[in-house]
Amino acid sequence: MSPEARNTAWAAATLVAACAFAASTFVVPDFGGFDPDRFPVPQNDPPVQPAGYAFAIWGVIYLWLLASAGYGLLRRATAEDWADMRPALVLSLAIGATWLPVASQSALAALILIWAMLIPALLALFRAPLLDRWWARAPLGLYAGWLSAASFVALGLNAAGWGLIGEVQVALLCIIAATLLAAGVQIALQGVPEYGIAVAWAFVAIALANLTGGAFIVLLLALAAAAIMALLALRAATLTRA
Repeated sequence: MSPEARNTAWAAATLVAACAFAASTFVVPDFGGFDPDRFPVPQNDPPVQPAGYAFAIWGVIYLWLLASAGYGLLRRATAEDWADMRPALVLSLAIGATWLPVASQSALAALILIWAMLIPALLALFRAPLLDRWWARAPLGLYAGWLSAASFVALGLNAAGWGLIGEVQVALLCIIAATLLAAGVQIALQGVPEYGIAVAWAFVAIALANLTGGAFIVLLLALAAAAIMALLALRAATLTRA
């Protein structure tokens, strides 16, 4: 197979994977989060979980990834600078297409899958082309950024739900760990502020979820983490990617 044919095949696979990923929302249209009673220690309003409005970001992510994949196939099918990111992105999206059906049955399996989505998503983001920013790096940045935060939320829910650690303690630890990971990625990856914006969006939503009846210390830490990521995103917006 010629390099051009191989690149075109991966471009088509990316579009198929993006379509499958977006279509999963129609397979499980009423998923509203993990059932608290699925855990040995029921997770009713856990402090690590963002406010419900935050999950609306998925609509933007789905549409932007679809637009990116469509543009990639129609206009950049054989482009070498798009080729490197596609295998990792296809893997992440293919796993993501199974996440909602799995999450509706098992929070623990969903935890494993969301980390399996995150790792190739980050790899794809670092391999994304320097050109076509709004068609490649920006949507991937938003996707990987939200996954970076959501992976630690899932970790916190499971850790508290299985009685390994208290809800407030795990929320604090997960916010700190998520900030360290996200800050490291954003510093290393300039020119993609969408990554930090997505993480900051999640932290603000965690803070707001703790505004009434939640843990005040979690609220404060989440706001501090959101501020850090917002500043790093602003810095990234003013620099070119290394």
